[in-house]
Amino acid sequence: MTAEDPCAKQAGPGRPPPRLPLPTLGPRGEGWVALQAVAAVLVAVAGVWGPAWPARAGPWREIAAFAFGALGAALGVGAGVELGRQTTPLPRPVAGGKLRERGAYGLVRHPMYGGALLLGLAYALATSMLALPALAAAAAFVDLKRRMEEAWLLEEHPAYAGYRRRVRWRMIPFVW
Repeated sequence: MTAEDPCAKQAGPGRPPPRLPLPTLGPRGEGWVALQAVAAVLVAVAGVWGPAWPARAGPWREIAAFAFGALGAALGVGAGVELGRQTTPLPRPVAGGKLRERGAYGLVRHPMYGGALLLGLAYALATSMLALPALAAAAAFVDLKRRMEEAWLLEEHPAYAGYRRRVRWRMIPFVW
């Protein structure tokens, strides 16, 4: 295990799978999805009820919102296309599914999460600065969900340990 990521312990021949570092919140992680929905609603509410951005933040903020939205959509859609029928909001992998390493998954290990966070950033830039702290809290939560998912991925796919070493970025290419 590394200090950075409690899921870093690897399963392998003669080694038991890693102990799950967080509560599972249901057999497939249903509670994680419910809490993620709450986080998304908080970001949305903050964007609607928060104060509008000052006028001086105008065109550059709007251009950035568009760019982050386009990147987020491309990352999320690319991940969905690559996963196909294995797409699920639940953190536990689909039983019998294949480990995906191409396309968006060749850039980051969790492109759907990264896409959603980039779309959230675009939304915050388009609506209210109050949505930014809510988005930061949602990002912290999504990172916890990612850790739970990675522990389950190691159990389901022992090759995930090597994939994780090869693909450095967790959710957003070249950033995180």
